[in-house]
This record gives sequence, C-alpha cells and structure tokens, in this order.
Amino acid sequence: MDLKYLTRVLKGMRLEKLQRCIDIVHQRSGKAKAAIFLDMAGCAARYGAGYYDYMIFAFYDMTAKERATYMTRMKNKKLMGMMNDPAYTHLFSHKNEFYHLFREFLGRAFLDLSQCSQEELADFLRSRDTVIAKPSVGECGKGIEKVRLSQFDTVEDACKYLMDPANRFGVVEDVIVQHEKMNQLYPYSVNCFRMVTLVHQGVPHVLYAVLKTGNNGNFVDNLENGGFACHFDLEKGEISGPAHTATTAIAEVHPATGVRFQGFQVPFVREAMEMVKKAALVVPQVRYIGWDVCITPTGPAIVEGNNYAAYDFPQLPDEGREHVGLLKQIRDIGVKI
Repeated sequence: MDLKYLTRVLKGMRLEKLQRCIDIVHQRSGKAKAAIFLDMAGCAARYGAGYYDYMIFAFYDMTAKERATYMTRMKNKKLMGMMNDPAYTHLFSHKNEFYHLFREFLGRAFLDLSQCSQEELADFLRSRDTVIAKPSVGECGKGIEKVRLSQFDTVEDACKYLMDPANRFGVVEDVIVQHEKMNQLYPYSVNCFRMVTLVHQGVPHVLYAVLKTGNNGNFVDNLENGGFACHFDLEKGEISGPAHTATTAIAEVHPATGVRFQGFQVPFVREAMEMVKKAALVVPQVRYIGWDVCITPTGPAIVEGNNYAAYDFPQLPDEGREHVGLLKQIRDIGVKI
C-alpha cells in the first residue's frame, strides 16, 4: 500500500462524513460503532478502502476473501497510475481536444469555440432550434446548458452569449436524439452507459457497463444530479438489478415513468461494446478509460471519455448478488495490481 497516499487521504478525511458513514452502517448491520470504526481502519490499511467504499460496498457484510476481490479508492488510484500517462490525459479532460480526436465516434456535429469565428457559429445556429453548450473542462454535468435560440432576439445575440469568456463554454454541439427505447425509461435526459475499457498487451477489454438515467426533470444523468445507476448484463443486453442513487437508496421502478429497471432491454449493446473497444486504442498511452455512451435511433455514440474510470458503479451491492469485486476481473485479464 502507498503509505504517502494513505497519509494524504487520512489528512483530508472529513470527520462528519466518516461519522455519517458509521451511523449508516450501524443502522444497517446493528454492529457497535466502535467496532465499525476499527474495521474501517483495518480495511483502509489492508485493502485501501475508504470509509465510503466500506459503506457503499457493504464491506461490513463480507469475509476477508470477498473484500480482497474489490477495487477500492487507493487500488483504483494505483491502476490509473499504471495505465494512464499524465502527459496524455488532457486529451480526455479537455472536450475541445477530445471531440476532434474522437470525431468518428460522436455521431453529432459540433463546433470548437476556441477555433471557430462568430460567423461560423452563426451559420451553425441558424439551422438549429436548440444546441448543447459545454465547458471545455468539467465533470458531473456541471456547466452544461441546453441553449434555445428562442431565448435570444437575434442569432448574433446567441453567438455573443456562447462566446462570452465569462460563460466558459468550450464546445457547442447538436442535441443528441436518443433511441425511443431509452425515452421509455426516462425521456428528459440522454440515458447513457458508463462503459469502462482496459487495454492490456494491446488488447481492449470491456470491464463493465452500468446504465445511468436522469431523474427529477434533469437533462443530465449523473448521480450527483439525482440520477440512477443500474447494474447491466452485457450478454443479455438488459439491466440486471434495481437502480442505485448517490445516497445509496434503491429504486425498483423509475419514479418518473413507472418503468421497472430490472429486465429493461437496451438495443445496440453489442455495437456499443465494439465501438468503445475500437476507441480505447486511439490513445495507446491512456489504457483505462470510462466512456459515456448513448444509444441513438441508428446505433451507439460516445458522449465523452473519462481518464478517471469510476470503480464504484459495478460493485454496488444488489440482493442475491455474489460478493465478487472488480479487482478479480482485472487480475483475470492479466493485470497485476
């Protein structure tokens, strides 16, 4: 275990969040809070698991053998360091660069605001009622706006708004039209897969897929904005369990549509897997990537790529699911971590 990194984690630990996690585990397990704290500390030292890992993965209900199969905060940090060269990760964190590099996978038109003129932007807007404006650098859907041309008196006014440095927009793009099947689940956001790829010895592997969906009228599907994440069976092409929220609540049906999560079939799953495996080879210096993939009427398209590949989604516990974490799968591929 990287003791320097562990020390930094402990220094940045927020006691109120730690106490909250202990309280939740106490409520769920009935175990004494002092015992929970000591077990958390032991899991941090032995498995690199933060207190939030301990809570959301239900480490309190596992054997040592089961815990050892889980990807944890510090192990994920180590894997990123092994697989992703920091000199190239800007190609994923800066949308301007990412969009040019992965243009063939996007399935939509866009403009790079750092390169286009106001006249080019005006021409782009004149043929559209609505566009999506995104910051060049951002995460969790922050700063993304759905911009309607009807908001402005003239196209020139819209251009001024979009090109105003104060708004920090980096790209303007077409609104994604998702497959009718995905609208059945939740029509107000683009409901995306998070597909994670790992390239080992030149061969791309899809580690997992989780289906995300929006909620509460939001047009982004992030958990941080009230959305859901569901386990997904890539072989069957369907959601394989209930939905999870950022607060670890469980939902059997989507509250906005009444659609049952488990068993919900998604089209073009095989095509999506092949697409991300191809995209995973574009930047060989970055080999561990989380892709957000939407399903359009004609097939899959990449929304964005993340050089920080989330490890928590596929390890969230469902009733009846075996306690086997992502780390076993990574080691089975041949990666030593």
